[in-house]
Amino acid sequence: MFGLFQKKKKLEGDVVDLLEEYHTSPSRANNYIGSVYFLIVLHGTSTRVGKIDLRIGSNEELFYAGNIGYRIDMDRRGHGYAYEACRVLMPAARDLYSMQDLIITCSPDNIPSRKTLEKLNGTFLGTKDVPESHWLYQRGETVKNIYYYTL
Repeated sequence: MFGLFQKKKKLEGDVVDLLEEYHTSPSRANNYIGSVYFLIVLHGTSTRVGKIDLRIGSNEELFYAGNIGYRIDMDRRGHGYAYEACRVLMPAARDLYSMQDLIITCSPDNIPSRKTLEKLNGTFLGTKDVPESHWLYQRGETVKNIYYYTL
């Protein structure tokens, strides 16, 4: 899955491209979850609009944290870039990392993220309490809306 001298990926979309920054291999320190981290840039440019990562695998931690996490830069919000970045990353999760499905979550009060996840046409699994032992709970995120996507 992760080669020592693997060339960094560039995933191209119609609106945004994803430029691989780095990846982490599964290890005990990260609960055996490998991740790939990308910059989100406007298509065909180097103009950064945010970041997105793919967490590879399926376990209880990812049920609450999700397989995809994104952050759009404050001055770039409101243009649908998170949606477009997910549209680029989801087929790559299937084709490059052999994932058949994934989970994306958001806090219930994060309306823009909720709208993004609904627009991606996943199945809403519900609003779930995060277990107290989970790292999200430890940083104050105690409830998550959970969406399931078949790739």
